[in-house]
Amino acid sequence: MLPGIASRRRFKDLSEQEILALAISSEEDDARIYRSYAERLRAEYPGTAAVFDGMAEEEDGHRRLLIERHRARFGEVIPLIRREHVSGFFNRKPVWLATNLSLETIRGEAEEMERAAGRFYTFAAQRTEDATTRKLLGDLAAAERGHETRAEELMAEHLDGETRSEEDQAAHRQFVLTWVQPGLAGLMDGSVSTLAPIFATAFATQNTHTTLLVGLAAATGAGISMGFTEAAHDDGVISGRGSPLKRGLASGIMTAVGGLGHALPYLIPDFWTATVIAMIIVFVELWAIAWIQNKYMETPILRAVTQVVIGGALVFAAGALIGAG
Repeated sequence: MLPGIASRRRFKDLSEQEILALAISSEEDDARIYRSYAERLRAEYPGTAAVFDGMAEEEDGHRRLLIERHRARFGEVIPLIRREHVSGFFNRKPVWLATNLSLETIRGEAEEMERAAGRFYTFAAQRTEDATTRKLLGDLAAAERGHETRAEELMAEHLDGETRSEEDQAAHRQFVLTWVQPGLAGLMDGSVSTLAPIFATAFATQNTHTTLLVGLAAATGAGISMGFTEAAHDDGVISGRGSPLKRGLASGIMTAVGGLGHALPYLIPDFWTATVIAMIIVFVELWAIAWIQNKYMETPILRAVTQVVIGGALVFAAGALIGAG
């Protein structure tokens, strides 16, 4: 038998005292998780942090009711039993330990926590014969299912429309700074800077295999270089641009993608077929970059087209002329 499995209890084998003890520990854990979310969000999203403070207080109230019921039925000593001790019981993904969670991810995880807790209390009530305990667990199941309403009430209290809008804008800005901006810079570098060497090689040799090797080398080298440069030059603490690892990955991967886009068509043996397809891909890449600049960086579309499409066309022309000469 696998290690750790033998020591886990099945939920249906738990006694009523153990079910109450499990409910108490679950409420303690959930309150801690909500408070950790609140503390993480307090500086940038004080309105949402206040919502999680309120939800933690709700969990504390549930825990007190459960402890009182345990004291009345079984005494002061509460058995030590937690979610991970019960086979088949729902487990919380430890997302609260991850850094740089988005605001929407945290809100979504909190909603799932409430739904899972409601299912637990429903099953627990069905396993209990004592009428008072069964009523308490049923009430808690209803309370957990009603937390969506309570969360909406807390949001209405602490998150007016202006505050919610400001927090969502701040979250969007963080997404742009951490992912879109370095990714866009990488895509531009990979798409534009590799044009000259790839098409110079293509027109100079008219050999698809050689062109493919040059393109793969250029795209891979540029991706590694851009990724390390982005990650190393700014730790994100002062600039607020987020995790250097995430920014490095975004920049490096998108740089490689930009270069590979017009290198991979040279897998096709026929030179002119491969070149025409590569030129079409270059056209699509450059217009995609202009669109991303306009959508996420709020760059006027005319300026974006001038910067990217015309600039890319000039680099392409330079590579083609050098190769043909």
